[in-house]
Amino acid sequence: MVRRVAMLSVHTSPLDQPGTGDAGGMNVYVAGLATALAAQGTCVEVFTRATSPRQPACVELADGVLVRHVPAGPLHGLGKDDLPGQLCAFTAGVLRWAAARRPGWFDAVHAHYWLSGQVGWLLAERWDVPLVHTMHTMAKVKNAALGPDDRPEPAGRVIGEEQVVAAADALVASTAEEATDLVDLYDADPDRVHVVAPGVDLEVFHPGTEATDARALAAAQAAARAELGVPRGEQVVLFAGRVQPLKGPDVLVRMLAELRRAGRCVPVLWVIGGPSGDPEALHRLARYAAELGVGDRVRFGPPVPQEQLARWFRAADLVAMPSRSESFGLVAAEAQACGTPVVATGVGGLRTAVADGVGGVLVRGHDPLLWADAVGGLLADAQRRAELAAGARRHALRMGWDAAAEAMAKVYALAAQCRGAGPEVPSASAAR
Repeated sequence: MVRRVAMLSVHTSPLDQPGTGDAGGMNVYVAGLATALAAQGTCVEVFTRATSPRQPACVELADGVLVRHVPAGPLHGLGKDDLPGQLCAFTAGVLRWAAARRPGWFDAVHAHYWLSGQVGWLLAERWDVPLVHTMHTMAKVKNAALGPDDRPEPAGRVIGEEQVVAAADALVASTAEEATDLVDLYDADPDRVHVVAPGVDLEVFHPGTEATDARALAAAQAAARAELGVPRGEQVVLFAGRVQPLKGPDVLVRMLAELRRAGRCVPVLWVIGGPSGDPEALHRLARYAAELGVGDRVRFGPPVPQEQLARWFRAADLVAMPSRSESFGLVAAEAQACGTPVVATGVGGLRTAVADGVGGVLVRGHDPLLWADAVGGLLADAQRRAELAAGARRHALRMGWDAAAEAMAKVYALAAQCRGAGPEVPSASAAR
């Protein structure tokens, strides 16, 4: 059994607020997985880059989970694109810390995102332990689905990802589609690719009621709106996440304009999140809404802790995810766990995270007319929304972090066997 794992999350910490800067679903993923693994007997130490002089060297995230802040470069002024130049310093910091521990302190390295994979590659070799890698996003996939004003990922990242894929003893994909992308786009060995769906914290994300009938959910929604100050009779569509072209918030603004042009009811679009990589992103989106004549129907709120985010999900009539690319889409799973239907683009992991026709609706592409039809149709059909709300909760109940941790523990064991076996590796089916 793998009893102690070094998790690497170089560019963003599981302690960071999702929806700010580069913090997002990966932060939630690392925190949720590490906590669930620890609850099942695997101790986890997460290494992340120090970004503030106020950060302690070590923080206990949960029983059995420690987050260690590693000095690597200036504490301020470095973006994600600057971090490849700090990977050597980060690796040296981890090795320096590990040198004071007994040999064999860790049984495996689990790297998240390609930057961490580069560090994990060296650590796994130095410690002679298996390297498990989760991509979270892939440059080749992102570059094939760029939004307006979005810039492609650089060639250096593509090369770095290819190197990590070749070096890893096990690659973890969130969906079967992502597993296929790893094999087809990165020439990954299929026997080293394992599908482990992310989990949802079902204690935090819940409908606010035991019953999931229309009356009970309406009462829970009214309670959430009262706490948030959202008018009870207002139709609300919620976008939660980083405001960037990849996430497609511009699609929702154009959707509002199409609804208004057609003389249909125009909901209020609440955008809960902050900019990522572009400090003017929120102002630009607000100006765009004003130019299209729907500025009066867009509201902005800052990123919020998970408990507050769950309240926002319960307050909304629909949660919208017009992403251009998603490896999974944790927001969709969390919203459904709260009993809120999700309307999402039928791309990437969203095809798995959203139960189309059961807990939400998938839209083919980013045409604002299609989005107006999907969203407007559901807002006009209370009975259909109630059916989807109940189905959303049922779908999400299958996605707890406990199941993800059990599957990941099997991946760690398979990776250890793989490292010991050389080119002959066991079947990955046991971890899927």
